[in-house]
Amino acid sequence: MAEQQLGVLKALDVAKTQLYHFTAIVIAGMGFFTDAYDLFCVSLVTKLLGRLYYFNPLSDKPGSLPPHVAAAVNGVALCGTLMGQLFFGWLGDKLGRKKVYGITLIMMIVCSVASGLSFGNKAKGVMTTLCFFRFWLGFGIGGDYPLSATIMSEYANKKTRGAFIAAVFAMQGIGILAGGFVALAVSSIFDKQFPSPTYAEDRVLSTPPQADYIWRIIVMFGALPAGLTYYWRMKMPETARYTALVAKNIKQATQDMSKVLQVELEMEERAEDIVKDPRLNYGLFSKEFLKRHGLPLLGCTSTWFLLDIAFYSQNLFQKDIFSAIGWIPKASTMNAIHEVFKIARAQTLIALCSTVPGYWFTVAFIDIMGRFAIQLMGFFMMTVFMFAIAFPYNHWIKPDNRIGFVVMYSLTFFFANFGPNATTFIVPAEIFPARLRSTCHGISAATGKAGAIVGAFGFLYAAQPQDKTKTDAGYPPGIGVKNSLIMLGVINFIGMLFTFLVPEPKGKSLEELSGETEAEK
Repeated sequence: MAEQQLGVLKALDVAKTQLYHFTAIVIAGMGFFTDAYDLFCVSLVTKLLGRLYYFNPLSDKPGSLPPHVAAAVNGVALCGTLMGQLFFGWLGDKLGRKKVYGITLIMMIVCSVASGLSFGNKAKGVMTTLCFFRFWLGFGIGGDYPLSATIMSEYANKKTRGAFIAAVFAMQGIGILAGGFVALAVSSIFDKQFPSPTYAEDRVLSTPPQADYIWRIIVMFGALPAGLTYYWRMKMPETARYTALVAKNIKQATQDMSKVLQVELEMEERAEDIVKDPRLNYGLFSKEFLKRHGLPLLGCTSTWFLLDIAFYSQNLFQKDIFSAIGWIPKASTMNAIHEVFKIARAQTLIALCSTVPGYWFTVAFIDIMGRFAIQLMGFFMMTVFMFAIAFPYNHWIKPDNRIGFVVMYSLTFFFANFGPNATTFIVPAEIFPARLRSTCHGISAATGKAGAIVGAFGFLYAAQPQDKTKTDAGYPPGIGVKNSLIMLGVINFIGMLFTFLVPEPKGKSLEELSGETEAEK
C-alpha cells in the first residue's frame, strides 16, 4: 500500500499556526458560546419563573415550578439537541459543512429571541411557548456540535489540531460565565429600580411585576454573539477536505486553500484517481465501515454517553451544596430579584473555580499528553472524587466540613473538563473518513445527549430521599443522594474501561487516521 495524501491537505497539515486558525476558532466557538449560554441560563431563572407563574398566596414558600414543568423546561432543549445532532450531522456530510452551518446559526438566533417572547401571561401559555421554542433552539444547537468540531478539525494543522478543537469547545465555559454575568447585571439593575420586600414580609410584593422582564432579557441575550458571527460564518470557504474528498472537486479545494493559506498551491497529476478510489467509498452501514471504524465508534459513543450521565447529574447536588455553604439563603428570606442574583453568583463562582480552568487545561496539554491519557485520567479522577464524596456523604454535609465538600465537588468537575468532557468532543471529529465525519460525530454527540437526559432526569428521581416524608413536592421516594453518587462513581469507572476502545489521534493527519490515504501503488 502506498500512502498518498493530496498536496492541498498536506499543506493544511503542516501549515504554521496563523490568523485564519484563530478566526476559525472564534467563528466556530461562538456557536458553542451561545449553546452553553442558552442551555445554562435557564437554570438561573427557573426559580423566578416559579415565583411569577406558580404563586400561591397561602403558601409559606414562594411559588416553584411543578416537577413535570421543571422537567419540561430543562429537558426539551436536551431532546431537541439530540435530534439536531443526528439530523445536521448527517446533513453536513450531504450538503457540505458551510451551507448547513448557516442554517443552524439562524435557527439559534431566531429561537433564542422567540423563547423570550413567550405568549400570554398565564402559566400554561408561557410555559408551552417557552418549551416549544427551546426545543427548536436545542435542535439548532445540536447541529453546531458535529459541524463546529468537523470544521475546526478539517482546518487545523496536525501538530496543534487537538488544542484548536479544544479551544472551540472551551468557548462553552465562556458562555457559562457570560450567562452568569448577564444575570448578575440584569438583576442588579432591576433591584435598584424596583426595590421590594422579602417573601416573608410581603408575599405579593416580593415579586414585582417588572421581574417578568428579567428572565426574558437573560434568555434573549444569547442571540447577540451568534448574530455577530453570522457574516463571518458565511464568508468562510468550505473546508478543503469536504471539497476534495467528498465533493471530489480538487481544483476548487486548491483555490480555496491558496486564499486561506496565502500561498500558491499546485494541483497534482494523479489527484483525481486518489479521490475516486472505489474502495474508499464504503457507506456507514457497510461491512467495511464496521471492520475499520466499528470499535472506535462504539468507544466514542459509549464514553460520551457515560460521561454525560455524570456531568449532567451535577445539578442534583448543586442546590444542596449552595444551601449547605450558605451561598443561597432560604427562599422565603429573599425577594424574587435577590434570588436570581444569589443563584447567578453561586453558579458563576463554581464555573470560575472549577469548570472554566478545566477547559483551558485541556487546550494547553492535549497535544502534549494526547487524548487517550487525558480521558483516562479524567474518568479515573472523577471516579475517585465521586466515591470520596459519596461514602462519607453524611460527614460532608455537616456545616463544619462544607468547604471540603465544595473543594471535592469542584475537583470532580475540573477533571470532567480537563478530561472526558473535552476529549469525547474532539476525538470523533478526527478518526472517521471525511464523507462520514460529521455524521459519526453527530451520532457520538447524540448518544452523549441521551446520557445527559438520563443524568438530568433519571437521577433527579433517584436522588430523592428514601423516606416518603422528606421528598421534594411531587416526587416519589428514590435511593437518596448518597447511593446516587455511588452509582455515578461506578458509571465513571465503566467510562474509564470503554476509553480503551478509542484510538489516539495525536500528531497524525486526518487521512492517515481514517485510512483515506491508502491507494494501490
